[in-house]
Amino acid sequence: MLLEILLTLAFGAAAYLYFFRKKEETLPIEDRWWGSGQKPDSEEDATVHPFKVETTDEELNDLFRRLDQARFTEPLEDSCFYYGINSVYLRKVVSYWRNQFNWKKQVEVLNKFPHFKTKIDGINVHFLHVKPPHLPEGHSAKPLLMVHGWPGSFYEFYKVISLLTDPASHGLSDEHIFEVICPSIPGYGFSEAPHKQGFDSVCAASVFYKLMLRLGFHEFYAQGGDWGWLICTNLAQIAPNHVKGLHLNLVSVLNMRFTQLLSILLGRYFPGLFGFQEEDVRRMFPFLKKGLYKMLMESGYAHIQATKPDTVGCGLNDSPVGLAAYILEKFSTWTDPEYRKLEDGGLERKYTLDDLLTNVMIYWVSGCMVSAMRFYKENIGKGIGTQKHDKKEESIPAATDGHRRASAPF
Repeated sequence: MLLEILLTLAFGAAAYLYFFRKKEETLPIEDRWWGSGQKPDSEEDATVHPFKVETTDEELNDLFRRLDQARFTEPLEDSCFYYGINSVYLRKVVSYWRNQFNWKKQVEVLNKFPHFKTKIDGINVHFLHVKPPHLPEGHSAKPLLMVHGWPGSFYEFYKVISLLTDPASHGLSDEHIFEVICPSIPGYGFSEAPHKQGFDSVCAASVFYKLMLRLGFHEFYAQGGDWGWLICTNLAQIAPNHVKGLHLNLVSVLNMRFTQLLSILLGRYFPGLFGFQEEDVRRMFPFLKKGLYKMLMESGYAHIQATKPDTVGCGLNDSPVGLAAYILEKFSTWTDPEYRKLEDGGLERKYTLDDLLTNVMIYWVSGCMVSAMRFYKENIGKGIGTQKHDKKEESIPAATDGHRRASAPF
């Protein structure tokens, strides 16, 4: 009798799991043509070509002419960075850019790692591919995809690549050695911009998945910050059996549950009930001031870029000073909101002008600002929390270490 009961229960449980358990769904891979015009009938060339960053003297002379002719508006007294970038400091940046910054030297820095391009879904995709200089016996390198965001670039990762590919030379453990792939998001840096509407984070994730397969990586790890957070998350949703681990330094909660809503209302008074630590309480509360008001004060750029990116983008793409002002203000506030109290925005407390201007120059020489800003419209313009990937959970090992929306850890 007992055996019959156990067999019946086991059969029932098995039937329930087979027929009623929610099936694990993956996001579909986007197979669309992003090139100009109609998709050709011929098969796409999958060759991977070496690439080098290069700039002509003509391009530099044009830049210098524009810098020399820049018009500045005097800031309000004691306004620091509260109204955006302070033009007193901006003059200093432009003077350094024009008279001291050595772009040709920075091009040599950019080219110290091997660059490549390959055509995927009709557009040329630029990426770094850095292999370990040597591997200890019995070790194998872990493929690691690293994806940047806006207004950053592949240059974000330059000072950590050697730590990942050659840790022993930097006094670190060589237990984990990585083979690093850093692509430019299509429309950013030296990746071709999509020619069709609709290129969002899932499309970018699909392109990068195809890139990793083309490079021979059927299992790999992924790291993303800013837009790279969403792209790498979507990549894990597309190919959970291929992405072995996910690391993010930005996390967004789009579907708020009742307990999360309660934590906003009551977390200040009962932090332990919601697992909040003292630092969590300090950062979050009072929530209207530190959450909602802060978001409204600092999200104007996102609204512009999610609605009419080309209008502002065309102006930035035509003016190097405007481009620098727009980008550097974000680097200041996103590194530390308290830097708004400083006339120089605290930028040189964390970065060097060479690093900051190298990132700006990647946007300038590639002319990518408009297409980079369009990525906001393609993602946010569809509605926040309305897409299939917004509602899907990942089932792979994941970690995050980010509290702020800092864009570029140079």
